[in-house]
Amino acid sequence: MKFILIAGEPSGDRLGAALMVGLKALLPQVRFEGVGGPAMQAEGLESAFPMEELSVMGIAEVLPKYFHLKRRIRECADLVLVEKPAALITIDSPDFCLRVARIVKEAAPEIPTVHYVAPSVWAWRPGRAAKMAGVIDHVLALLPFEPPYMEAAGMSCDFTGHPVVAEPVASAADAAAFRAAHGIAGNAPLLAVLPGSRRGEVTRLLPPFGETVAGLSAALPGLRVVLPTPAHLADVVTGELAGWAGAPVILKSPDVANRTAAFAAADAALAASGTVSLELAAQACPMVIAYDMAPLTLWLMRRMIRIDTVTLVNLVSETRTVPEFIGKDCRAGTLVPALRRLMAGETAGQAEAMQVTMDRLGRGGEAPGRRAARSVLAFLQVAAQDLR
Repeated sequence: MKFILIAGEPSGDRLGAALMVGLKALLPQVRFEGVGGPAMQAEGLESAFPMEELSVMGIAEVLPKYFHLKRRIRECADLVLVEKPAALITIDSPDFCLRVARIVKEAAPEIPTVHYVAPSVWAWRPGRAAKMAGVIDHVLALLPFEPPYMEAAGMSCDFTGHPVVAEPVASAADAAAFRAAHGIAGNAPLLAVLPGSRRGEVTRLLPPFGETVAGLSAALPGLRVVLPTPAHLADVVTGELAGWAGAPVILKSPDVANRTAAFAAADAALAASGTVSLELAAQACPMVIAYDMAPLTLWLMRRMIRIDTVTLVNLVSETRTVPEFIGKDCRAGTLVPALRRLMAGETAGQAEAMQVTMDRLGRGGEAPGRRAARSVLAFLQVAAQDLR
């Protein structure tokens, strides 16, 4: 049995890899084609082109690459139509992936389509679910409250849990070893800085994050900084961090063990909005979330958003314990005081919210990648019966 998987960014790459592990455990002869990053390639996918080409978001960021992305959409659709896989599985990156699925459905409606990561219709653009139902048959949801939204639009959907709950939790010894390995004193205040995984967001966020680190360093002598970054952004990050306070340790494409140890070793984190808030929560690292984007994109987002928080820990735990600073608030003047409070131990219930989040996302149960694989195979079995 062959599947074509398409992922467009590092978080999707990790989801795809976990799903591939699950499918290989259930179907030893399974084969994969498509687009993915290093994690999916390590599981046997030969990417049709570099996944990093798709790691863009926002109108202002996408427009310059429009024709190139349109060509890649066509290439992916053609691959599916030629190979006729058991299913096309698209992973997050809906602006790209759902366009591929649409071409496939119009040309070959018999090819089953699965989308991994339900669109945030509970947050903004609720009409996306109905539109998506025209090209997607089955959805794998990361959050427990998402299936009813998808089912109401006409798609089958299973909550499969978030793969972050399957990652190892770093111990105190792991955290101490991380500090020792990077020359960070055990009593030195340590801040994890996470500006995102897309080039556009990293270049936009690093300047205010750098000013924040400078301000925090002035208030906390001996402050150290650790910044994990995907390999394709290592050069950009290294250049931007020249002259930063905090003697930054740059982790270039860290493995899971090194990344989780860094989060466990940190006293707090300054992070872009996104999946990373769940990764930090898994390691019980207090956090401040900050984000900015092109003015037009930000204006459109504010007009459409239907919720009062963009932080997944806040949403899943049904609290608002993680402070967030978006748009004009993403600046040192607001971020430094918030981080000083965290570094002083004023976490305002974040530990409890992070524990609730992990429990609700499936910690302690079957690995989400395996659950996702079971869901895909169960859907295909039902689909096959319906065709008889």
